[in-house]
Parts: sequence; C-alpha cells; structure tokens
Amino acid sequence: MLRGNSVYYPEGIIDVGIVVVSLFKNPLQERAVDFLSEVLLQRKRTAIPVTSILGAFHIATRYLKLPAIEVKKALAKMLETRSPAFYPYISLEDAIDAIEYATYYKVESWDGYIVRLAKSIGNNIVYTLDEDLKKIRDVMVLNPFPKEIVEQYYEYIKHKLQRSKGY
Repeated sequence: MLRGNSVYYPEGIIDVGIVVVSLFKNPLQERAVDFLSEVLLQRKRTAIPVTSILGAFHIATRYLKLPAIEVKKALAKMLETRSPAFYPYISLEDAIDAIEYATYYKVESWDGYIVRLAKSIGNNIVYTLDEDLKKIRDVMVLNPFPKEIVEQYYEYIKHKLQRSKGY
C-alpha cells in the first residue's frame, strides 16, 4: 500500500532503538550512525518513522538520562537532512491497527505502529534491537548489528543504569 508521498520502502522500517543507540557513546554507536547514514542517503531504502525520532528523544532523556540539549541537537541534525527516509504520516487506520497489534501481541503501541508500517509501506521487515517483536507473525525482525556487539551494548547499558541508581 502506498500512501502520502507514494514512497515505497522495500528494505524495511527502522525502530526507535536503532535511533537511540546512535545518540551516545556506546559499543553500537559507530555502527548505528553508519547504518542510519545509509538510510538517510537512501542507499538503503528503509523508512524512519518520525515517531521513532520522538520516541528516541523520550527514551534517551527519560530512561538513559542523556542531556536533553545534546539529544535535541543530534535528532534535529538528523531531521534537518530532510531525507526521503523520514516517514511522517500516521492515519487513524494506522493508529487503530497499531493498538490492535499492541493488544493482541502484548507489545508497546509504538511497536504496533512500526509493525503496521512494515506491513503497509515496506516488505514486513523491521530493523530493531527489540527481540520481543519476533513474536509478531508476518514480520521479519532484523537486528542490523553483530550479536557480540549487541551483547556488549546491553552490558554497557546495564552498568550505566546501575551507576546512575548508585548500585
């Protein structure tokens, strides 16, 4: 299904986690920046929902406690590319289906939206760090990063969050 600007993203949809890891020093940052650069330049025909940018700000500042000004600058710089990779549309049908997926599969509503987009404007591919999405039928969940570096990232985050809580 083609909507809005009739752009088709045959190589999938980018989930919020891929954007988040590009925003701060961590074992995945360099690879995430390279991956997103390929997407922004449309060398990889993948969509980045604008909602993923908003979600990245929320996760980076609320949960990872990154400085809001620094996160804002990085995300604004990304958006200012005005890349055709950015998918800004969300219809009432998208929201209804997103909530349906979230309810049925017991995932976050924004994950339901990513699934909806993957099925409607891509080819059912979701690039994500979220293993939970693998339980959703008819969606191919791909992590674009090597498993060992993803494991290093999760260890890094675990230690970072423990330090911030004073453990």
